[in-house]
Amino acid sequence: MTRIFFLLIALFIFTNRLNAQETYRVKADKLRVRESSDPKSKVIGNIAQNENITVLDANNAKFYKVKFKNREGWVSKDFIEKIAPAVKPATPQANTAQPAATPQTAAGADMYRVTADDLRVRQQADPKSKIVGYLPKNENVAVIDSSNTSFYKIKVTNGEGWVSKEFLVRISPVKAAAEKTSIAASVPQENKDYTNIIFFVVVALILIAILYFSIKYASGNKFLIGFSVVVILVIGYFCYITFIQAKVVTGTFASNEDIQYKTFNFKSKDSVTVTDAYTDSIFTSKYVIEGDMIKLYDQQNTIMLLIRDNQTLIGEGFTRGTFTKK
Repeated sequence: MTRIFFLLIALFIFTNRLNAQETYRVKADKLRVRESSDPKSKVIGNIAQNENITVLDANNAKFYKVKFKNREGWVSKDFIEKIAPAVKPATPQANTAQPAATPQTAAGADMYRVTADDLRVRQQADPKSKIVGYLPKNENVAVIDSSNTSFYKIKVTNGEGWVSKEFLVRISPVKAAAEKTSIAASVPQENKDYTNIIFFVVVALILIAILYFSIKYASGNKFLIGFSVVVILVIGYFCYITFIQAKVVTGTFASNEDIQYKTFNFKSKDSVTVTDAYTDSIFTSKYVIEGDMIKLYDQQNTIMLLIRDNQTLIGEGFTRGTFTKK
Protein backbone atom coordinates (compact mmCIF):
# COMPACT_ATOMS: atom_id res chain seq x y z
CA MET A 1 0.00 0.00 0.00
CA THR A 2 2.87 2.38 0.84
CA ARG A 3 4.49 1.72 -2.51
CA ILE A 4 1.28 2.57 -4.33
CA PHE A 5 0.97 5.82 -2.32
CA PHE A 6 4.52 6.96 -3.20
CA LEU A 7 3.99 5.92 -6.83
CA LEU A 8 0.90 8.15 -7.06
CA ILE A 9 2.81 11.08 -5.52
CA ALA A 10 5.68 10.63 -8.00
CA LEU A 11 3.24 10.40 -10.91
CA PHE A 12 1.50 13.60 -9.75
CA ILE A 13 4.81 15.55 -9.56
CA PHE A 14 5.94 14.23 -12.94
CA THR A 15 2.62 15.23 -14.53
CA ASN A 16 2.86 18.77 -13.11
CA ARG A 17 6.37 19.13 -14.49
CA LEU A 18 5.22 18.07 -17.94
CA ASN A 19 2.38 20.58 -17.81
CA ALA A 20 4.78 23.37 -16.81
CA GLN A 21 6.92 22.76 -19.87
CA GLU A 22 4.70 24.58 -22.33
CA THR A 23 5.68 26.14 -25.65
CA TYR A 24 5.68 29.93 -26.05
CA ARG A 25 6.48 32.28 -28.95
CA VAL A 26 8.76 35.35 -28.69
CA LYS A 27 7.07 38.69 -29.55
CA ALA A 28 9.99 41.13 -29.12
CA ASP A 29 12.51 41.88 -31.89
CA LYS A 30 15.31 40.47 -29.74
CA LEU A 31 14.44 39.04 -26.32
CA ARG A 32 17.19 39.05 -23.68
CA VAL A 33 17.82 35.89 -21.64
CA ARG A 34 19.10 36.62 -18.12
CA GLU A 35 20.97 34.49 -15.61
CA SER A 36 18.26 34.87 -12.93
CA SER A 37 14.81 36.42 -12.45
CA ASP A 38 16.43 39.73 -11.48
CA PRO A 39 16.06 42.42 -14.24
CA LYS A 40 19.61 43.60 -13.41
CA SER A 41 21.19 40.14 -13.65
CA LYS A 42 23.69 39.18 -16.35
CA VAL A 43 22.43 38.76 -19.93
CA ILE A 44 23.49 35.30 -21.17
CA GLY A 45 21.94 35.41 -24.64
CA ASN A 46 19.20 36.65 -26.97
CA ILE A 47 16.23 34.97 -28.70
CA ALA A 48 14.96 36.17 -32.07
CA GLN A 49 11.35 37.22 -32.76
CA ASN A 50 8.78 34.45 -33.49
CA GLU A 51 11.12 31.75 -32.15
CA ASN A 52 9.46 29.02 -30.07
CA ILE A 53 10.80 28.34 -26.56
CA THR A 54 9.92 25.95 -23.75
CA VAL A 55 8.89 27.44 -20.39
CA LEU A 56 10.12 25.42 -17.41
CA ASP A 57 8.83 27.61 -14.57
CA ALA A 58 5.95 30.13 -14.81
CA ASN A 59 5.53 30.87 -11.09
CA ASN A 60 7.40 34.22 -11.07
CA ALA A 61 5.24 37.36 -11.45
CA LYS A 62 7.49 39.01 -14.06
CA PHE A 63 9.95 36.45 -15.42
CA TYR A 64 9.62 32.90 -16.79
CA LYS A 65 12.34 30.26 -16.65
CA VAL A 66 12.98 28.89 -20.15
CA LYS A 67 15.10 26.29 -21.90
CA PHE A 68 17.64 28.10 -24.08
CA LYS A 69 20.26 26.36 -26.27
CA ASN A 70 20.65 23.32 -24.00
CA ARG A 71 20.79 25.58 -20.97
CA GLU A 72 18.33 27.48 -18.79
CA GLY A 73 17.64 31.19 -18.30
CA TRP A 74 14.99 33.76 -17.41
CA VAL A 75 13.01 36.07 -19.76
CA SER A 76 10.38 38.77 -19.27
CA LYS A 77 6.91 37.21 -19.56
CA ASP A 78 5.55 40.39 -21.25
CA PHE A 79 7.33 39.50 -24.50
CA ILE A 80 6.29 35.88 -24.94
CA GLU A 81 2.89 34.39 -25.66
CA LYS A 82 1.60 30.88 -25.19
CA ILE A 83 1.08 28.78 -28.28
CA ALA A 84 -2.27 27.04 -28.01
CA PRO A 85 -2.07 23.31 -28.86
CA ALA A 86 -3.93 22.32 -32.01
CA VAL A 87 -7.22 20.59 -31.18
CA LYS A 88 -8.44 18.11 -33.75
CA PRO A 89 -12.22 18.28 -34.23
CA ALA A 90 -14.09 15.14 -33.25
CA THR A 91 -16.45 15.18 -36.23
CA PRO A 92 -16.58 16.85 -39.66
CA GLN A 93 -19.69 18.75 -38.54
CA ALA A 94 -17.70 20.52 -35.80
CA ASN A 95 -15.07 21.51 -38.34
CA THR A 96 -17.58 23.20 -40.65
CA ALA A 97 -19.13 25.15 -37.77
CA GLN A 98 -15.89 27.00 -36.94
CA PRO A 99 -15.60 29.54 -39.80
CA ALA A 100 -18.89 31.19 -38.85
CA ALA A 101 -17.31 32.57 -35.64
CA THR A 102 -14.05 33.84 -37.12
CA PRO A 103 -15.00 36.92 -39.17
CA GLN A 104 -16.42 38.72 -36.11
CA THR A 105 -16.20 37.79 -32.43
CA ALA A 106 -19.18 39.77 -31.25
CA ALA A 107 -22.20 41.55 -32.64
CA GLY A 108 -21.25 45.01 -33.87
CA ALA A 109 -17.49 44.35 -33.55
CA ASP A 110 -15.22 45.18 -36.48
CA MET A 111 -11.92 43.45 -37.18
CA TYR A 112 -8.74 45.55 -37.19
CA ARG A 113 -5.07 44.75 -37.85
CA VAL A 114 -2.19 45.95 -35.64
CA THR A 115 0.44 48.08 -37.43
CA ALA A 116 2.91 48.63 -34.51
CA ASP A 117 5.64 46.15 -33.55
CA ASP A 118 4.36 45.62 -29.98
CA LEU A 119 1.12 47.52 -29.36
CA ARG A 120 0.46 48.18 -25.68
CA VAL A 121 -2.92 47.10 -24.32
CA ARG A 122 -4.01 49.27 -21.39
CA GLN A 123 -6.57 48.70 -18.64
CA GLN A 124 -8.44 51.93 -19.40
CA ALA A 125 -8.68 54.55 -22.15
CA ASP A 126 -5.92 56.58 -20.53
CA PRO A 127 -2.27 56.77 -21.77
CA LYS A 128 -1.13 56.58 -18.12
CA SER A 129 -3.22 53.54 -17.15
CA LYS A 130 -1.72 50.13 -16.39
CA ILE A 131 -0.35 48.06 -19.30
CA VAL A 132 -2.05 44.65 -19.27
CA GLY A 133 -0.41 43.15 -22.36
CA TYR A 134 1.06 43.59 -25.84
CA LEU A 135 -0.16 42.77 -29.35
CA PRO A 136 2.32 41.72 -32.08
CA LYS A 137 2.39 43.37 -35.48
CA ASN A 138 -0.23 42.15 -38.05
CA GLU A 139 -2.37 40.58 -35.28
CA ASN A 140 -6.13 40.77 -35.97
CA VAL A 141 -8.31 42.08 -33.12
CA ALA A 142 -12.01 42.81 -32.66
CA VAL A 143 -12.91 46.42 -31.77
CA ILE A 144 -16.01 46.49 -29.57
CA ASP A 145 -16.03 50.23 -28.73
CA SER A 146 -14.75 52.97 -31.08
CA SER A 147 -16.51 55.96 -29.50
CA ASN A 148 -13.35 57.31 -27.82
CA THR A 149 -11.35 59.86 -29.85
CA SER A 150 -7.92 58.37 -29.02
CA PHE A 151 -8.42 54.77 -27.84
CA TYR A 152 -10.39 51.74 -29.05
CA LYS A 153 -11.69 49.02 -26.77
CA ILE A 154 -10.70 45.60 -28.12
CA LYS A 155 -11.52 41.99 -27.37
CA VAL A 156 -8.73 39.40 -27.42
CA THR A 157 -8.56 35.76 -26.48
CA ASN A 158 -7.88 36.38 -22.77
CA GLY A 159 -10.00 39.47 -22.09
CA GLU A 160 -10.58 43.11 -23.03
CA GLY A 161 -8.44 46.25 -23.07
CA TRP A 162 -7.82 49.65 -24.68
CA VAL A 163 -5.27 50.46 -27.43
CA SER A 164 -4.33 53.61 -29.37
CA LYS A 165 -6.44 53.83 -32.53
CA GLU A 166 -3.45 55.27 -34.46
CA PHE A 167 -1.91 51.80 -34.67
CA LEU A 168 -4.97 49.92 -35.94
CA VAL A 169 -6.25 49.61 -39.51
CA ARG A 170 -9.71 48.31 -40.31
CA ILE A 171 -9.92 45.08 -42.31
CA SER A 172 -13.63 44.20 -42.08
CA PRO A 173 -15.68 45.05 -43.94
CA VAL A 174 -12.86 45.00 -46.48
CA LYS A 175 -12.15 48.40 -48.04
CA ALA A 176 -9.22 48.88 -50.39
CA ALA A 177 -8.89 52.57 -49.50
CA ALA A 178 -8.59 51.79 -45.77
CA GLU A 179 -5.71 49.39 -46.29
CA LYS A 180 -3.82 51.97 -48.35
CA THR A 181 -3.68 54.41 -45.42
CA SER A 182 -2.30 51.89 -42.91
CA ILE A 183 1.32 52.24 -44.01
CA ALA A 184 3.69 54.26 -41.79
CA ALA A 185 1.15 54.86 -39.04
CA SER A 186 3.99 55.12 -36.51
CA VAL A 187 6.15 57.50 -38.59
CA PRO A 188 6.21 61.13 -37.40
CA GLN A 189 5.00 63.59 -40.01
CA GLU A 190 7.64 66.11 -41.05
CA ASN A 191 6.28 69.64 -41.13
CA LYS A 192 7.60 71.59 -44.10
CA ASP A 193 8.91 74.97 -42.92
CA TYR A 194 10.17 77.39 -45.54
CA THR A 195 11.04 80.19 -43.10
CA ASN A 196 14.76 79.40 -43.15
CA ILE A 197 14.85 79.31 -46.95
CA ILE A 198 13.11 82.70 -47.18
CA PHE A 199 15.50 84.15 -44.59
CA PHE A 200 18.52 82.80 -46.50
CA VAL A 201 17.28 84.30 -49.79
CA VAL A 202 16.79 87.70 -48.13
CA VAL A 203 20.31 87.56 -46.61
CA ALA A 204 21.77 86.51 -49.98
CA LEU A 205 20.11 89.47 -51.73
CA ILE A 206 21.45 91.87 -49.09
CA LEU A 207 24.97 90.45 -49.43
CA ILE A 208 24.82 90.72 -53.23
CA ALA A 209 23.70 94.35 -52.92
CA ILE A 210 26.57 95.09 -50.49
CA LEU A 211 29.05 93.44 -52.87
CA TYR A 212 27.71 95.44 -55.80
CA PHE A 213 28.05 98.79 -54.02
CA SER A 214 31.47 97.81 -52.63
CA ILE A 215 32.78 97.18 -56.14
CA LYS A 216 31.08 100.30 -57.51
CA TYR A 217 32.45 102.72 -54.91
CA ALA A 218 35.81 101.04 -54.21
CA SER A 219 37.42 103.24 -56.91
CA GLY A 220 39.45 100.31 -58.21
CA ASN A 221 40.90 99.44 -54.76
CA LYS A 222 41.58 95.71 -55.27
CA PHE A 223 42.31 95.05 -51.59
CA LEU A 224 38.99 96.51 -50.48
CA ILE A 225 37.12 94.61 -53.19
CA GLY A 226 38.85 91.32 -52.32
CA PHE A 227 38.24 91.79 -48.59
CA SER A 228 34.53 92.50 -49.22
CA VAL A 229 34.18 89.38 -51.39
CA VAL A 230 35.82 87.15 -48.74
CA VAL A 231 33.66 88.53 -45.91
CA ILE A 232 30.46 88.13 -47.94
CA LEU A 233 31.34 84.55 -48.96
CA VAL A 234 32.10 83.57 -45.35
CA ILE A 235 28.82 85.05 -44.10
CA GLY A 236 26.91 83.34 -46.91
CA TYR A 237 28.55 79.98 -46.14
CA PHE A 238 27.69 80.11 -42.42
CA CYS A 239 24.12 81.15 -43.20
CA TYR A 240 23.81 78.16 -45.54
CA ILE A 241 25.06 75.52 -43.07
CA THR A 242 22.97 77.07 -40.28
CA PHE A 243 19.62 77.57 -42.01
CA ILE A 244 19.58 75.44 -45.18
CA GLN A 245 21.78 72.36 -44.80
CA ALA A 246 19.83 69.41 -43.35
CA LYS A 247 21.04 67.98 -40.02
CA VAL A 248 22.39 64.42 -40.15
CA VAL A 249 22.76 62.13 -37.13
CA THR A 250 24.74 58.87 -37.28
CA GLY A 251 26.17 56.38 -34.79
CA THR A 252 25.11 55.20 -31.33
CA PHE A 253 24.22 57.61 -28.51
CA ALA A 254 23.97 56.25 -24.95
CA SER A 255 23.18 57.54 -21.45
CA ASN A 256 24.42 56.31 -18.06
CA GLU A 257 21.41 57.77 -16.24
CA ASP A 258 18.54 55.70 -14.80
CA ILE A 259 16.03 56.39 -17.60
CA GLN A 260 13.76 54.30 -19.82
CA TYR A 261 15.55 54.68 -23.14
CA LYS A 262 19.24 53.86 -22.74
CA THR A 263 20.64 53.92 -26.30
CA PHE A 264 19.72 55.29 -29.74
CA ASN A 265 21.48 53.66 -32.71
CA PHE A 266 20.96 55.75 -35.87
CA LYS A 267 21.58 53.18 -38.60
CA SER A 268 20.26 55.14 -41.59
CA LYS A 269 18.95 58.60 -42.44
CA ASP A 270 15.40 57.77 -41.23
CA SER A 271 15.66 54.65 -39.01
CA VAL A 272 16.83 54.31 -35.39
CA THR A 273 17.10 51.30 -33.04
CA VAL A 274 16.18 52.07 -29.41
CA THR A 275 16.98 50.09 -26.25
CA ASP A 276 14.11 50.20 -23.72
CA ALA A 277 15.44 49.40 -20.22
CA TYR A 278 12.00 49.34 -18.55
CA THR A 279 10.55 46.63 -20.81
CA ASP A 280 13.95 44.97 -21.41
CA SER A 281 13.48 45.09 -25.19
CA ILE A 282 14.83 46.62 -28.41
CA PHE A 283 12.65 48.21 -31.11
CA THR A 284 13.19 50.04 -34.42
CA SER A 285 11.37 53.23 -35.34
CA LYS A 286 11.31 55.85 -38.07
CA TYR A 287 12.36 59.40 -37.19
CA VAL A 288 12.39 62.90 -38.65
CA ILE A 289 14.61 65.93 -37.94
CA GLU A 290 12.95 69.33 -37.67
CA GLY A 291 15.58 72.01 -37.17
CA ASP A 292 17.62 70.84 -34.16
CA MET A 293 14.92 68.42 -32.92
CA ILE A 294 14.69 64.67 -33.61
CA LYS A 295 11.18 63.17 -33.31
CA LEU A 296 10.24 59.48 -33.22
CA TYR A 297 7.41 57.34 -31.84
CA ASP A 298 7.32 54.45 -29.35
CA GLN A 299 3.70 53.43 -29.89
CA GLN A 300 1.70 56.09 -27.95
CA ASN A 301 4.80 58.00 -26.76
CA THR A 302 6.58 60.72 -28.73
CA ILE A 303 10.34 60.76 -28.13
CA MET A 304 12.10 64.10 -28.71
CA LEU A 305 15.88 64.60 -28.78
CA LEU A 306 17.59 67.99 -29.11
CA ILE A 307 20.79 68.01 -31.18
CA ARG A 308 23.30 69.96 -29.09
CA ASP A 309 26.28 69.06 -31.30
CA ASN A 310 27.67 66.10 -33.28
CA GLN A 311 28.54 64.24 -30.07
CA THR A 312 25.61 65.07 -27.77
CA LEU A 313 21.81 64.68 -27.78
CA ILE A 314 19.54 66.06 -25.05
CA GLY A 315 16.32 64.20 -24.23
CA GLU A 316 13.17 66.28 -23.84
CA GLY A 317 10.03 65.53 -21.78
CA PHE A 318 9.86 62.06 -20.22
CA THR A 319 12.98 61.12 -22.24
CA ARG A 320 14.96 63.70 -20.25
CA GLY A 321 18.67 62.90 -20.15
CA THR A 322 22.01 63.44 -21.88
CA PHE A 323 23.11 61.00 -24.59
CA THR A 324 26.72 61.01 -25.78
CA LYS A 325 28.09 59.39 -28.91
CA LYS A 326 30.09 56.20 -28.40
